Amino acid sequence: MSNRGYLERSLRAVWHPCTQMKVHERFPLVPVARAEGVWLYDFEGARYLDAISSWWVNLFGHANPRINAAIKAQLDRLEHVILAGFTHEPVIELSERLAALTGNALGHCFYASDGSSAVEIALKMSVHYWRNCGRPEKRRFVSVANGYHGETLGALSVTDIALFRSAYGPLLPEGATVPSPDWRLAQPGESSADCARRAARGLEAHLDANHRQTAAMILEPLVQCAGGMAMHDPEYLRRARALCERYEVHLIADEIAVGCGRTGTFFACEQAGIVPDFLCLSKSLSGGYLPLSTVLTRDSVYQAFYDDDVARGFLHSHSYTGNALACAAALATLAIFAEDRVLDANHAKAERVTERAQAIARHPRVRHFRNTGMIWAFDVETEDPAFARSFFTAALARGLLLRPLGRTVYFMPPYVIADDEAELLVARTFELLDALD
Repeated sequence: MSNRGYLERSLRAVWHPCTQMKVHERFPLVPVARAEGVWLYDFEGARYLDAISSWWVNLFGHANPRINAAIKAQLDRLEHVILAGFTHEPVIELSERLAALTGNALGHCFYASDGSSAVEIALKMSVHYWRNCGRPEKRRFVSVANGYHGETLGALSVTDIALFRSAYGPLLPEGATVPSPDWRLAQPGESSADCARRAARGLEAHLDANHRQTAAMILEPLVQCAGGMAMHDPEYLRRARALCERYEVHLIADEIAVGCGRTGTFFACEQAGIVPDFLCLSKSLSGGYLPLSTVLTRDSVYQAFYDDDVARGFLHSHSYTGNALACAAALATLAIFAEDRVLDANHAKAERVTERAQAIARHPRVRHFRNTGMIWAFDVETEDPAFARSFFTAALARGLLLRPLGRTVYFMPPYVIADDEAELLVARTFELLDALD
């Protein structure tokens, strides 16, 4: 069947996410027949460099033979079993491995299928903890301006993206936001660390006035991704950790997009030398293969639920919690990190890509070129109100999958991107900038 045949079938049968379906009258869907490494192929042989890791999930390339083999081997043993009252080897081993990566400061992994669900778990767990501790008034949350934590109702209540909130505002619990440490907001003469300290003073003022009702603060460490790849100094994390301890408020680190090595360390929080009370992981946890998320927490939190009374237990579940196939994919992903010394290799690769991208940084239309680990972003000066769609379409014509966030273009490629592929990505992006009206 041709591309057109699949397009027609999909438009009749599928409601696509974060999409105004009418737009596909003018901008066709991209049918994908197969994928390998950093490349996606359609049914007519055209290929696209997946510069956004298929919504930030793919780490080691599509059809990675080692992850493929792990899933196939697990498939012959156990595909899934209810995790309430049962357990299995992959979920135990994965939980042990993740806890070890935190130096066993966090553990007691609670599993779900996606990032929004992980955030819901952390929020509910925090409120339930305070109730179990005899402080039921602590049930509100504070988040960072322009942050994104998901689109289910609890997660959306701590998300500060107007497009998502405006449609469902009446359904959302009350929350509060504090200033973002985004270094693009630095005042004249301020360093990125100064900007972080100023934003932390806003958090301090809020907690000083509201800590008695506040259960937790949630943030995206180092990079606020959906909010335009806003990057901040680790000093903000250090200040937030200290303030949460002072005011007896949980700190939730949403590492759904920035964990698993994306910022240069396995957990972004490592760069600030802090440990949160809850750590949320998803997206790339399974290498981009299968839906999987988890929340790690402290033993003190776990112990607050450990009781003969069922009502004091954590009352939350998912049908596919701890799916054995997804856990096997995650274990294969962690094995690649260890065996291939991925973080060290990424540091060198990031330096090379950043050096190549200096031509983009100097382009007259580009503002705020920035980089954290294996994430690059820049803002484009343009009057085109439909810039994101126009740039996305033009990029596809040049064999690139780029999905701008407003006027922010970013690269978040799989870690296996080769030097020649990175060079092609940079060169063709520069051509796109030059071709803008």
